[in-house]
Amino acid sequence: MLRSFTTLAEVLNLSRAVTLLGSTRQTLRRHISILEQERGEKLFELDEDRRYKLTPEGERALDEALEIVARGDAWLKNQSGKIKGLSHLMVEPEQGNRYYLQQHSLTKLWQDGPERLRATAKAWAEAEGKLNHRAFAAHRSHCIVFRPSGTQWVCAEIGARSSYATWFGKDWAASSIGLSFSSLVRGSGLGAVSFDPYREILANGGVRFDHISTELPREEPDEKFPISYARVMMGCRFPDNSVGVVSSSIRTYDIQIAGVPDSWIKSMDPSALMDDDI
Repeated sequence: MLRSFTTLAEVLNLSRAVTLLGSTRQTLRRHISILEQERGEKLFELDEDRRYKLTPEGERALDEALEIVARGDAWLKNQSGKIKGLSHLMVEPEQGNRYYLQQHSLTKLWQDGPERLRATAKAWAEAEGKLNHRAFAAHRSHCIVFRPSGTQWVCAEIGARSSYATWFGKDWAASSIGLSFSSLVRGSGLGAVSFDPYREILANGGVRFDHISTELPREEPDEKFPISYARVMMGCRFPDNSVGVVSSSIRTYDIQIAGVPDSWIKSMDPSALMDDDI
C-alpha cells in the first residue's frame, strides 16, 4: 500500500502508476482508500481535469513513506542495518554502484578523525551553524552545500577545494550548481536510503560523521572508479535564515566499514588521496 502511495505520488497519473506497479486500477484505488482511512486524512485530490494531485497532508506524508519503502527494500535485501545504534549500509545493486556506509560516533571524529573534518566541525559550532559566519569562512572552500526543495535536495554551493570539485573537476562542479542530489552524480544508482543522513541533519540541525566507500564516474561519465572517504555533515542556516546541510569530505584509506575488506577500500587510486590540510 505504501508503494502504491509513493508511486502514484511520483507520477500523479493512475494509468502510469498501475503500469509501473504491475497492478490494477481497482487495487491501487483500494490501497489509497485504506491508507486514507487508517491515517484519517485525504492523501490525494482530483483537480477539475480529473488529474491527481497531493493534498497538503499527502505532501507531508510522502517523505516518510519514501523512507519506509526504501528501508524496507534495503532490509529485505540485507543491505541496511544498525551497528551500536548507528547506520550501516551495504548496497550492491545489479545496476549502478556499490555503496557502503558506516556512521561513526562523534567521539571517533574527535579522537582520530581527519584533522580537516575536526576543524570544520569546530568552526561550525563556533559559527552556530550560520553558513556566512566569519568563523566558518576558511572552511567553505572544502564544503558542498544543499538546500531542501520539496522531496529533493538541490546543490547550492560547491567549494573549489571540496572532494566533489577535486574528483570531478571544476567544470563539472560548476555545472552541478542547482542540480538535485539525484542528478548530481550521474549513473550512481543510489536509492532513497542515501537521503537518510540529509533528512536526519535537516531534522535535528546537528552533525554526523560517516565513512563511505563507493564507485563514481570521474573524467568519463560512463566509467566508474572506486572512491573512499570520510564525511562530516552539519545543519546550516543561510543568510535568510532558511536551513540546509553542509558537507565536508576527505578522500582517504583510513576508514572502517564493517563487512568491507581493506583491499576494496584501498582499490581507490593513490593519486585520488587528499591532503589532510586545513
